[in-house]
Amino acid sequence: MPTIECDSEVARRRLEEAGVEIQPGNTSHERWRAERGDAVAVAYDDSVVVQGARPTDLTALLTESGGRAHVYFDGASRGNPGPAAIGWVIVSGDGIVDEGGETIGETTNNRAEYEALVRAIEVARDHGFDEVDVRGDSQLIVKQVRGEWDANDPGLRERRVRVRELLTAFDRWSLEHVPREINDRADELANEALDDV
Repeated sequence: MPTIECDSEVARRRLEEAGVEIQPGNTSHERWRAERGDAVAVAYDDSVVVQGARPTDLTALLTESGGRAHVYFDGASRGNPGPAAIGWVIVSGDGIVDEGGETIGETTNNRAEYEALVRAIEVARDHGFDEVDVRGDSQLIVKQVRGEWDANDPGLRERRVRVRELLTAFDRWSLEHVPREINDRADELANEALDDV
């Protein structure tokens, strides 16, 4: 159960800026409460206690911004086009900061990969990281974003521009192709989301 020593009002503003809803405290000692994912934050005068199965759902938002994250992404479609989903994992020196998977309707596999990349970078940005090392198992997407290959499809070109815009928000970034086994958690999250369709 992490305890973060901080000004509870500063912590409250950080959470509100990240879109987390703040509730009143349950006792006279509690300043406020907030929930996100599998974590609950309870604020006192000079600290915030984070409880739950995955405290990192909130701790990354409550601590000072900055630092470096490893970002993994994967998109999947069953059929090309077909039902599609994305998965992402954000990892810092403290472990998994955030992860998720969601369906995105019907699209091609390449568009799903781009959607996963966009979402993963947005999540890393929202957590306030200064540097990101982005990893994915789609060689096409990695080489297009890095400018090594052309994107002939107009929709993919638009997504490539969006990715590059998002990456400029970081002080430093890298984008590398990795084997599927290195990217297995993001792949698993995308496929779990598809299994629920």
